[in-house]
Order: sequence, then structure tokens, then C-alpha cells
Amino acid sequence: MKMKPIPEQNTLDAAAATLGSGGATAPEQDPTAYRRRMERRQQVQQQRLEARQVEKGLRLVFTGQGKGKTTAGLGLVLRTLGHGERVAVVQFIKGAWIPGEAKALAIFGEQLRWHALGEGFTWNTQDRQRDQDLVHQAWGQACLYLADATIKLVLLDEINVALKLGYISLDTVLAGLEQRPPLTHVALTGRGAPPGLVAAADLVTEMTLVRHPFREQGVKAQAGIEY
Repeated sequence: MKMKPIPEQNTLDAAAATLGSGGATAPEQDPTAYRRRMERRQQVQQQRLEARQVEKGLRLVFTGQGKGKTTAGLGLVLRTLGHGERVAVVQFIKGAWIPGEAKALAIFGEQLRWHALGEGFTWNTQDRQRDQDLVHQAWGQACLYLADATIKLVLLDEINVALKLGYISLDTVLAGLEQRPPLTHVALTGRGAPPGLVAAADLVTEMTLVRHPFREQGVKAQAGIEY
């Protein structure tokens, strides 16, 4: 169940927006006047932080046509590992090769569980039933981690694609997310996140494609950039 901001938070947010971020965006030319604006902005920001005391496990969705969805999810993985917490990564669809991230993060040992349970793009596998079976296998593994209170973050990489392809139902995924302990976060990546998932999420980021070297320059997938 989502919580609505209280009126005090709305007022403070509006004040922060009015005061702005400073720098060249502030209208004051006089250093003393500028300092007063920034002192007030600092006070408002502190009040905004103090007004928000809720802690909960979040549902974070990274979707859109642009590059960077898995990268965003893995940034959360690295950050969580850095705090000494346990993390699980379950990759849907992917699995035809070992990505550089998996090799680099292997240094964390048992603190990180990584499962790549797909076999690649549909045009490579060419077996719809096997693709669907692998998705359900991945989902079964994901559910074990989602219910485990010792896992702080579960990354369901490319599950949005599995949803888009009809290999797993939205109701199944939403029901699984509800089984999480109160402080377990879950990140869901991939193009085409369905509206029902977007509506149920606490944070949604849509990556926008502006330019891509593969399409516009004929640049092949390169180590460190694509995998």
C-alpha cells in the first residue's frame, strides 16, 4: 500500500523548489544575499529529511528503450554489498554468456548469489516452450530469495521482458513480491514493464533512448559497455 505525502512534506518540497539549487540559477548577485538563500535552503532540506522517517522494502522498476536498466540495478547491488548486506541476482532471458559484472562481483563470495537462468534472445533460442520453462525455473529461484529475510536486495534482471513476452503473468509476479519481508528491496529491470507493475512500484525510472552507436554507427557490442 502506497503512502501519500503529508501536507508538511508537500509544503517543504514546494519551499525547496522555490529556493532552488543555487549556483548560477539563483537570482542574487550579492554574495551576502546568496548566502542567506543557501542557508535557508539548507534549513529546508534538513527539515525535509527529518519529516521522512519511514523505512520499508522498496519495489524499484527500471524500464524503457534506453540503455542502462541492468546497469542501474547492478549499481544497487554493489551499493548494498558495500554495506555488508546479502544480495541475490536472478537473470531472466540472459545466460548465453558470463557478463563482466558477474566476474567482477565474484569477489564478494557467498554474500552474493547470482543465477543466470536464460539462454539468450528469443531469435537465438528459437524454442518458445523451453524459454518459458526457463523463466518459470528462474521465478522459482527468485521466490526463494524474495522470502528470505537475510537477503537485503533481490535483483530480477530482465523480468520485465519475460512479462512482455507472456512467459509469466503479472499476477504471479505481484503475488511473489508481496511475500517479501518488510525491509527487503526488489529491483525489476527490462523493457516494456507492464502498467500494472509500474502502478505497484515505489520507484520507476524509464531510460530514454536518444542515440545508440549500434544503430547509428554500426558499432558492435563491446566488452565493458554491453557485457
